[in-house]
Amino acid sequence: MLSKNQLGFFYMFISVCAFSLMDVIVKWSDDYPVGQVLFFRGFCGIIPILFLIPNDRYKDFYKTTRPFLHLKRCLAGLIALVSIFVALRNLPLATVVSISFAAPIFITIFSIFLLKEKVGIYRWLAVLVGFVGIIFITEPGFSSLNLYYIYPLIFCLGLSYVAIAIRKLSSTEPAWLISFFFSFSIMLLSFLSFYQEWIMPSFLDLFLLSMVGILGGTANLWLSQSYKYSEVSLVSPLKYLALVFAIIFGYFIWNEIPTFKTLLGASLVIFSSIVIFRREIYLKKKLSVSPHE
Repeated sequence: MLSKNQLGFFYMFISVCAFSLMDVIVKWSDDYPVGQVLFFRGFCGIIPILFLIPNDRYKDFYKTTRPFLHLKRCLAGLIALVSIFVALRNLPLATVVSISFAAPIFITIFSIFLLKEKVGIYRWLAVLVGFVGIIFITEPGFSSLNLYYIYPLIFCLGLSYVAIAIRKLSSTEPAWLISFFFSFSIMLLSFLSFYQEWIMPSFLDLFLLSMVGILGGTANLWLSQSYKYSEVSLVSPLKYLALVFAIIFGYFIWNEIPTFKTLLGASLVIFSSIVIFRREIYLKKKLSVSPHE
């Protein structure tokens, strides 16, 4: 019988594996229009969510008291998703994953303006280190005018607002409803791409495209389960296994070898994210302790 912390580690590990496999399939699917891949991400992503809807909510599961905040969350999420899809198709896998780790840096900045949070010197220094890491990773791209390096940064910006919005929504909305609206919005966005010539996939390709949605949907659910069973501070470092997987998959499938600058920049971004994360945990614990303790 596994302990709660062990269950948390297990769910985080399989969540990282699922997200990594989804990234690989998205990169592999560059023969298909982005809109077609988005359709499978949205439609098949709804399937895992259906099993979470309570029996007494099937008739009105879509009702919400905060439609405008859901709309803003979905728009930011769609911008992030399209950006990461474009980046995965045009940049080395390890490079995209490395830059995506910068999301906590932008979340910290957004928290100041959107949540009125106070950020101390440690987190500001961590933000600065993170930006230096981003410069190390993207410098070859900017020097050769490779504009595709901008897309992972747009992904980080979109994901940062999504994190802030979900933090607000979670106070009143169930997780399955937040996920449903997002997957449904992905499917709606894919319909706008019908002007593109969709490609009829083979049976194997149909299976792989469907897995984009199923892996994305279940990975989010497993991530939530991980945080449910274990402390966030214990399991979050496992997220950085995604870079290891990206290097392995990128090398064996596309013969991609990350440069020294990419690895150095990734190290700085990861270090920055960990410092930001641990300071947030420390400050929350400090605030939760009474003056008598």
